[in-house]
Amino acid sequence: MGTRKKVHAFVRVKPTDDFAHEMIRYGDDKRSIDIHLKKDIRRGVVNNQQTDWSFKLDGVLHDASQDLVYETVAKDVVSQALNGYNGTIMCYGQTGAGKTYTMTGATENYKHRGILPRALQQVFRMIEERPTHAITVRVSYLEIYNESLFDLLSTLPYVGPSITPMTIVENPQGVFIKGLSVHLTSQEEDAFSLLFEGETNRIIASHTMSKNSSRSHCIFTIYLEAHSRTLSEEKYITSKINLVDLAGSERLGKSGSEGRVLKEATYINKSLSFLEQAIIALGDQKRDHIPFRQCKLTHALKDSLGGNCNMVLVTNIYGEAAQLEETLSSLRFASRMKLVTTEPAINEKYDAERMVKNLEKELALLKQELAIHDSLTNRTFVTYEPMDEIQIAEINSQVRRYLEGTLDEIDIINLRQIKEVFNQFRVVLSQQEQEVESTLRRKYTLIDRNDFAAISAIQKAGLVDVDGHLVGEPERQNFGLGVAPLSTKPGKKAKSKKTFKEPLRPDTPPSKPVAFEEFKNERGSEINRIFKENKSILNERRKRASETTQRVNAIKREIDVTKEALDFQKSLREKQGEYENKGLMIIDEEEFLLILKLKDLKKQYRSEYQDLRDLRAEIQYCQHLVDQCRHRLLMEFDIWYNESFVIPEDMQMALKPGGTIRPGMVPVNRIVSLGEDDQDKFSQLQQRVLPEGPDSISFYNAKVKTEQKHNYLKTMMGLQQAHRK
Repeated sequence: MGTRKKVHAFVRVKPTDDFAHEMIRYGDDKRSIDIHLKKDIRRGVVNNQQTDWSFKLDGVLHDASQDLVYETVAKDVVSQALNGYNGTIMCYGQTGAGKTYTMTGATENYKHRGILPRALQQVFRMIEERPTHAITVRVSYLEIYNESLFDLLSTLPYVGPSITPMTIVENPQGVFIKGLSVHLTSQEEDAFSLLFEGETNRIIASHTMSKNSSRSHCIFTIYLEAHSRTLSEEKYITSKINLVDLAGSERLGKSGSEGRVLKEATYINKSLSFLEQAIIALGDQKRDHIPFRQCKLTHALKDSLGGNCNMVLVTNIYGEAAQLEETLSSLRFASRMKLVTTEPAINEKYDAERMVKNLEKELALLKQELAIHDSLTNRTFVTYEPMDEIQIAEINSQVRRYLEGTLDEIDIINLRQIKEVFNQFRVVLSQQEQEVESTLRRKYTLIDRNDFAAISAIQKAGLVDVDGHLVGEPERQNFGLGVAPLSTKPGKKAKSKKTFKEPLRPDTPPSKPVAFEEFKNERGSEINRIFKENKSILNERRKRASETTQRVNAIKREIDVTKEALDFQKSLREKQGEYENKGLMIIDEEEFLLILKLKDLKKQYRSEYQDLRDLRAEIQYCQHLVDQCRHRLLMEFDIWYNESFVIPEDMQMALKPGGTIRPGMVPVNRIVSLGEDDQDKFSQLQQRVLPEGPDSISFYNAKVKTEQKHNYLKTMMGLQQAHRK
């Protein structure tokens, strides 16, 4: 592990024309800030009210540009992440103090971009400077809204909404969010597109303190994995950078929140209070328990708060006298955060594939050394190479002759041959079992006694009675039994296959339950049949598992009873005195029988438990098949229902193969887009005209693509609503 270091805490003051110069003063070293309040004369002559506070921090950023903020706060953290150190940058403060501006910036203006887009740019710039390493970048975007977890990138077409709610999971490697999508990004523009996609999905609201107030905590995570391009390097490093934009604390009397916004503010203040409690506990060296699980925010940031991480806090405050009380609260939080220590260390892992290749090389060298040693000791006939087919066939022949009694001993030279002998015993036994089973199948119809579905089917067919005997079987006599195909039964005519005619469309679409029954009998009959068969098999396996569980529990209870009886016999023997004969303990017959019984019961328990494990694996697989069939059945039904009753008849011809419209699209002449040549001209114009130079191209391209996508989605929704009307 690395050495412990304290969290870095910075303060950024929001620019204002009404700055309280008499109450807020900065130190000459730009690392301290002093707060002075005038005494309240209404409290009388004896007034012990505190009026002065002084806070020592790592830096005070007043009238600082976005460039200076990033250079001071985040650059070193991102740089060390490429070397394998985790990093976290968190923005904290009251609502409207500029946290989101510090973290994300103004996405409309490249110059005013915040820490997050600048960190992405720095990551890709540093990757270009390291040609000796293959570095992959992945990102995720998590939102915590009203104590619920949401994936801000779930709106992407290849992700989709999660069926099960996301949960926070801990393992020896740390804390991760189960169900959160992680996206591979190979270039800077793709990363910006994901950032802007998530930003459009964030929940914001307006109140008196801020027009665009964030109503949730957001964590944008950059995952890095660096492999050396040198083949001999087995180790590789991983790291992650958490960029946390906390929702602002707010006083309800000042913000004037009502309704939904009031409920959001309650959740925000509660989670920030729990965060402060966790920080206080981390700063107290005597505390053993840290309350991380009190809320989703502290649980998700458990690795960052006092863990294996370089952490930086940016506290955003107002410089106005009216907000001085909230400013003091924020500065107290920053001071407490400075007491927290972390233990950053390089995250090294080992590449299994490269380890195997290096081990193979080492094994080849050891084999060469062993061969030299054998030649010097006259053991040249010993080989260490895997056996070929001829040698395996010879061992198989020896095993068969040994089992037949024509060979007394099998020649053994080395350990590899011993293993192959046992393997051939298994092969011969398996072949004999298959031969016996095939012989029985040629003569009889074999049915598993535990296969209740098959037994029930042949009983319904009248082939066997309730006791399992063949129907009409004379005593001590046999006769052939078979089932004739339907086409050869007398009085039956061969049925022709059903042909589904195109039904006439009704004026009003039928209800989905009625249409679903019709679909299962016609177009979806085959899928429905497979679904029913899989469900029948699943139910049968569940029934067998239930019976096996009962047997396992019964054996377990009997084992417990036997153990108690055996313990009683042992205690009785110890009280009466123990007898030994030549160093061996002498026990009576009853205790000996109990020991044998316990041994048999444990053997039965292991056998039944193994059967139960196998059945559970089968049940899991059958459940997977049933879920797949159900999903396919419902998906096919939706397609059939839309084609049959929803899509207008005049659109049907256009939707068919070769038509002018593909499903899910609108006519080409309705799509608003630039032609290929115009797009090329536009890209060249961007490179020449953009005021920030070529570095801003990826930023603006991602912004334009995100806006085009959302404009297209809005247009499509409008067309659908117009069609419904």
